[in-house]
Amino acid sequence: MYYPEELVEEVRARNDIVDVISGYVSLKKKGSNYWGCCPFHNEKTPSFSVSSNKQMYYCFGCHASGNVYTFLMKYENDTFPEAIKILADRAGVKLPEVEETPEQKKKAGKRMRLLEVNKEAAKYFYYMLRDPRGEVGMRYLTGRKLTDETMHHFGLGYAGKNGEQVVQYLRKKGFTDEEIKDSGLAMFSEQRGLRSQFWNRVMFPIQDINHRVIGFGGRVMGDGEPKYLNSPETMIFDKRRNLYGLNFARTARTGNIILCEGYMDVIAMHQAGFTQAVASLGTAFTVEQANLLHRYAENILLAYDSDGAGTKAALRGIGILREAGLTGKVINMRPYKDPDEFIKNLGKEAFQERIDQAENSFYFEIRILSEQYDQSDPEQRTKFHREIAQKLCEFSEDLERENYLQAIAEKYMIRPDDLRKMVIGYASQTGIARPIPRPRSGVQNKSDPSESGRKSQRLLITWIGDDPSLYTIVRKYISLEDFTEELYRKVAEKMFAELDNGQFQPAGIISMFEDEEEQRQAAELFHTTLPELSTKQERERAFHDILVSVKRNSYQYYMAQLGTDVNAVKKAVEGKKALEELQRARISLE
Repeated sequence: MYYPEELVEEVRARNDIVDVISGYVSLKKKGSNYWGCCPFHNEKTPSFSVSSNKQMYYCFGCHASGNVYTFLMKYENDTFPEAIKILADRAGVKLPEVEETPEQKKKAGKRMRLLEVNKEAAKYFYYMLRDPRGEVGMRYLTGRKLTDETMHHFGLGYAGKNGEQVVQYLRKKGFTDEEIKDSGLAMFSEQRGLRSQFWNRVMFPIQDINHRVIGFGGRVMGDGEPKYLNSPETMIFDKRRNLYGLNFARTARTGNIILCEGYMDVIAMHQAGFTQAVASLGTAFTVEQANLLHRYAENILLAYDSDGAGTKAALRGIGILREAGLTGKVINMRPYKDPDEFIKNLGKEAFQERIDQAENSFYFEIRILSEQYDQSDPEQRTKFHREIAQKLCEFSEDLERENYLQAIAEKYMIRPDDLRKMVIGYASQTGIARPIPRPRSGVQNKSDPSESGRKSQRLLITWIGDDPSLYTIVRKYISLEDFTEELYRKVAEKMFAELDNGQFQPAGIISMFEDEEEQRQAAELFHTTLPELSTKQERERAFHDILVSVKRNSYQYYMAQLGTDVNAVKKAVEGKKALEELQRARISLE
């Protein structure tokens, strides 16, 4: 949904960022800003700053930054349309209605009806569990040490002794047989008519990230088969694109997500305080689920069963996580099979220790590989080393591959040069990785010479943001072309235009960018750490130095373009003249 820039800015301006963030974070005023502990990483000393003047936030610890929109998008994991709707409702701003085609309206209406079917079914199962007819289910769940609070939190229920009861209940609620069937709750046969496949089972409602019931999982009571049964794929339920428990885990603020195999593992872990746990939905972990996790965390901890099947699933999951650009680690469950058993026997403190000691996924892969070879047999050991070399070729980045090569060589007592030769051999044969250059001692990487130029541009933007009155001085010496980074130039262009019109709003500038990373970079431009200066003379000297640095970088940038840009000669000549003039100028901050 597209919203006009004027409307986006109106909604933002009518939601004071301090008021909004105060609903999530305890803030205390200190100086001109408000401070609290950052909600995006664990910290004890407040480093999270909220500026009422700029209508922006910035964390000096993890560098999270943005305006009121980006805060909601990051904290609640909302999309931009979701964030603007929340803030518009909060401010009493009416958003334009979305125009839909008849086909879109029909499809949306059906989706809503299926969600309503599932919602009512979840209520029915919830009631049945607490009814005398659900005693067998309640006995099972209490036997698994679940509390009433936990059962309520996850909406656990029980399906009756036959598959007709829930169908009859839903019919009485006004749903058609077609709607009940399309929801995945029942199937039709000529012998029995419409009948639910869920009966004599403890029921686990499956919710999307907005807490809407989209399907169910059922665990049979007794020895029936299958032990676990899930809803089929429907218009609202795609197993490959959802994860059990993610509606709660997405706001856990732990910096990681724990991926496990089953519903009971997730529930037991949440009950023990590990609210970042999720599980795949009766299928193997998928690429789509990995991409979904990428929205909420970079670090994924695998808590799969410790048996052979669990190890195989973990190895497969590691590859999928790596493809999705996620960091994977493996939690050791031994001597128990799964997280539920582990926590029941050793407690949550011991499980937290296992989280802290989670094994690097590549080390895990190599360790499992090593168990397949007799390390005392030279021939077997050589084969093992070849396997390691092949695995190292999977790293496309030279530095990362070299770091792992060094670490694995030390861990398994292999000469690094020998292992490197093997890697080079496999890389050249298959073409899957470039040969690793042998590191030369005493050679250090030189710092990027243009970074000082970028830093001076960031400092200048921050300084103007803190004191807009400085713009009258800046515009005498600095033009938009002096901002040599494209994103910096876009920010400066908007900022200069607003300052010329006397309507400068730093927070509004962030909304120009759709990409999340660009929003973060734009916000960070207004929070570069300025030097602490006590006297007027020191401020004037420092400000002059920043202006000169920006101008010098601009001159050098256009000099480097000579021969490739027809306008570069003119810009370079003008830049040199302007730089010399600025170096002679005396800056007065009255």
